[in-house]
Amino acid sequence: RLVADVADSLHRITTFISHRREHPTASPDLFLAAEQALVLGHPLHPTPKSREGLTEAEARLYSPETLGSFPLHWMAVAPSLLATDSSWTERGRPVPAPRLAARLAGPGLPLPDSYALLPLHPWQAREVRHRPDTAALLAGGLLRELGPHGTPWHPTSSVRTVHRSGAPAMLKLSLGLRITNSRRENLRKELHRGVEVHRLLRTGLARQWQAAHPDFDIVRDPAWLAVDGPDGEPVPGLDVVIRHNPFSPTDDVSCVAGLVSLCPGLGPSPGSDRGRGRTRGRGTGPGTPALLEMVPDRSWTHGPVPRSRLAQVVTRLAQRTGRPRAAVAAEWFLRYLEHVVRPVLWLDGEAGVALEAHQQNTLLLLDTDGWPRGGRHRDNQGYYFRESRRADLDARLPGIGERSDTFVCDDVTDERLLYYLAVNNVFGLIGAFGSQELADERLLLAAFRRFLGTLASGPSRMRTSLPAQLLDSPVLRCKANLLTRLHGLDELVGPVETQSVYVTIANPLHA
Repeated sequence: RLVADVADSLHRITTFISHRREHPTASPDLFLAAEQALVLGHPLHPTPKSREGLTEAEARLYSPETLGSFPLHWMAVAPSLLATDSSWTERGRPVPAPRLAARLAGPGLPLPDSYALLPLHPWQAREVRHRPDTAALLAGGLLRELGPHGTPWHPTSSVRTVHRSGAPAMLKLSLGLRITNSRRENLRKELHRGVEVHRLLRTGLARQWQAAHPDFDIVRDPAWLAVDGPDGEPVPGLDVVIRHNPFSPTDDVSCVAGLVSLCPGLGPSPGSDRGRGRTRGRGTGPGTPALLEMVPDRSWTHGPVPRSRLAQVVTRLAQRTGRPRAAVAAEWFLRYLEHVVRPVLWLDGEAGVALEAHQQNTLLLLDTDGWPRGGRHRDNQGYYFRESRRADLDARLPGIGERSDTFVCDDVTDERLLYYLAVNNVFGLIGAFGSQELADERLLLAAFRRFLGTLASGPSRMRTSLPAQLLDSPVLRCKANLLTRLHGLDELVGPVETQSVYVTIANPLHA
């Protein structure tokens, strides 16, 4: 099965690259264009673009890599089955989730009296109606098909989260496809978690956080809609998250994974050897340069090696300022640490809330010149409440964690935060700078080490233990995506401690 998924991922990447070469135009909405730029996917995953269950035609329609778009499929839900919660407010007044859904649908849907609108991904709508529990509700009229309707929505880098330029909300839909390691159907505890985190921040925590770090925030998931059966149990596959859309079409904001990924259509990387049929550079792995001596570029890239948006931004900054590209890259990296890494560590230290801040969950805001100016975290799956801080968090928001299942023992929280923030996010960024010949990795590692030193001791010391752990530990725990896939684990199922496989690696920061 793993071999088949690897082949499927490779085939889809080939299709995506061909499509981008034939249709290079990106959306004028800068957020959407950045979301759709992650063509190659996670560089350290065996099946980054596998989409088990999608036909070729469906993949073109539903994939961000092919600039797909589609109208949502709508159902009507009887009030006796509707499950919902909302802490969405406008001008201080609460707005129920059904009213938000109706606003997003627009006029023209024949809604029965007292029923609520439920948006579904069209692929999910077709699949879920054949499940026995959903089929029984449709047959009894408690669920009613309304069909496709409204202005098209666009898939983002997560595929099942859809965006419409100018809309006040994005929608995180259930999608029963296996994408990378998991089937992407929303779980009820995740819906509770999104609303809970929004309410937690509104207890005054957000004011404290932004007083210290005004340019970082969480993209909120403050409302949801779902269906409970006649027995009161959740009907799987029909859960929808309503997410704030805080970005205007002119905001230059990008998930870090898309920023560092090589992008067909951006031209050759600054360090590529265009004339002699090979690439040169650090970070390509043992023996790879020698192998490429024997393999012309056109046999594997069909043209010049593509570059990343990161390379494009750093190169333009160097040209604009007249400074060496390596010096610009180092300053860019230091600004990134201040605008993204420091705020994440503050939230862990001050509140005991750790963010699953991997590169796809981390959104970076750039100023008009291309320097980092702020960040956002997204994903209602991606929170860990420290068990040691349960009393503090419960004092802020009584009953927190009872339905969201978010409290995790400190050892596991440390392991996950160290992996997601340090290994995946920062080390991955350093690796991109190095492999794309923008800066020396050793220089950036030294800069990261100095940055952590100021957080671990001295007047700027933070309450979190993570900086000291990163500096002092000779080894780190690292998520093993190949082993996780080989074991057939679905990372959305089961206890946090056993959802994925972790291995031990050497810590490049350790002296």
